[in-house]
Amino acid sequence: MTFINVTARIKGGLYMIAAGEFKNGVTVEIDGNIYQILEFQHVKPGKGAAFVRTKLKNIISGGVVEKTFRPTEKFPKAHIDRKEMQYLYQDGDLYNFMDVETYDQIALNAEVVGDALKFVKENENVKICSHKGNVFSVEPPLFVELAITETEPGFKGDTAQGATKPATVETGATVMVPLFVETGDVLKIDTRTGEYLSRV
Repeated sequence: MTFINVTARIKGGLYMIAAGEFKNGVTVEIDGNIYQILEFQHVKPGKGAAFVRTKLKNIISGGVVEKTFRPTEKFPKAHIDRKEMQYLYQDGDLYNFMDVETYDQIALNAEVVGDALKFVKENENVKICSHKGNVFSVEPPLFVELAITETEPGFKGDTAQGATKPATVETGATVMVPLFVETGDVLKIDTRTGEYLSRV
């Protein structure tokens, strides 16, 4: 299967990328919206022209759409800034962050933050994602270590394979943990899934 390799070109100061060169994670501007490519597939039917089938996520609204493009169609590549900032504290519906380089502080509302800080303690670093100065999301670290503040005690002889119980961690979030885990234990958690990985 061969595809025309269309080199991205500068057009009006914008870096253009052809649909035939899409890769997962790339952000592009389509019809005035900014999309991140979640999945793409080159399709070459027996008859007719080849096309690229994609699954795109609108980075502002979070909505996911499926679109098809000709491989030669070009779109402006959207530049996303990911800035490391320290999560300081929550004040009502506002979450305060500090730029670790300039010490400038910004406040983001709950709508922008969403569930991103579910497993993030105050003074931990996160990535603040923005496009042309507009912040649209917060990325927590992939893995965090948090202490359990409350869980039912485990019982000796509780060895049921795969059995779990709920545990509350220091951010207030609930995680399902094995029966042997106890209050005070420190856990490693995957923030993408909210899953317990191990005791630390």
